[in-house]
Amino acid sequence: MTTPRTGTGAGTAGVPPWSMAIAAMLAVQLSNALSVSVIEQIGAAGTAWLRMCFGAVFLWMIARPAIRSLRRRDLPALLVLGTVTGFMTTLFLAAIERIPLGTAVAIEFLGPLTVAGLMSRQRKALIWPLLAFAGVVALTEPWHGTVDLAGAGFALAAGACWGLYNVFTQHIGDRFSGISGLSLTIPIAAAATLPFGLPQVTGGDFTWWVLPAAAGIALITPVIAFGLEMLALRRMNHTAFGTLLSVEPAFGILIGLLVLAQSPTPMQVLGIAVVIVAGAAAQRSGARTAGPAPGEEKAVTPKEAP
Repeated sequence: MTTPRTGTGAGTAGVPPWSMAIAAMLAVQLSNALSVSVIEQIGAAGTAWLRMCFGAVFLWMIARPAIRSLRRRDLPALLVLGTVTGFMTTLFLAAIERIPLGTAVAIEFLGPLTVAGLMSRQRKALIWPLLAFAGVVALTEPWHGTVDLAGAGFALAAGACWGLYNVFTQHIGDRFSGISGLSLTIPIAAAATLPFGLPQVTGGDFTWWVLPAAAGIALITPVIAFGLEMLALRRMNHTAFGTLLSVEPAFGILIGLLVLAQSPTPMQVLGIAVVIVAGAAAQRSGARTAGPAPGEEKAVTPKEAP
């Protein structure tokens, strides 16, 4: 028995899938930038937890999953995916509390890029994570002695979660379609981050506007952004989506500039360019073989991004 298809995106048939993917990436980075003001009130963990809680509520209002259709062998992947989704967001918000948004995205991108290199049958694929690392070094400019090691560490940890997110989403993509998988994993993400988020929410500088702000951000990500991602992935192969994904660090720089007034130096722009080239090159041999539709053992690999 399979989960009923929810959110098939029939109304988006005439919309180019690459445009939905681009919109999703911009939405992710916008939600991260907008989270900065909330982080100042209740901390990174509190902000991430509220985003997951409101995201779970919205997703269940839109697409309540068929719980009875779950199989026992689905549970480990759902639990792992939900947990890494929650901590991917929490750790990334902790990073942007300390370092610029574009830099954090570039460092985080090392995670899925390294996982892709390690899982590749071609050892030369490891060249691209190394090239991206060189770009990150240019971004952080350690020779100036101003690197925030805690911020970089949080971004690296978020990247490790992002890499695991991609791996386990393949299994969930085999089993569920549309946003049905999200409506199962986001509540798990909220539960996993509760021990870290709730104390910050209750003990922070809580003001009335925090809740509506967190709700609005949650509507952008995870609901709209991840929903657009899922719809795009149903009509794009892994190589095409992965190549688009490589421009996300540039979107981080752009949103950081427009929303947070974080201006990159010329060396940082060069670093971003190197990361983008490495990400795009890594996808040239990264396509998955096309399979049947979701619910019939098809697997897709979304991003996913805080």
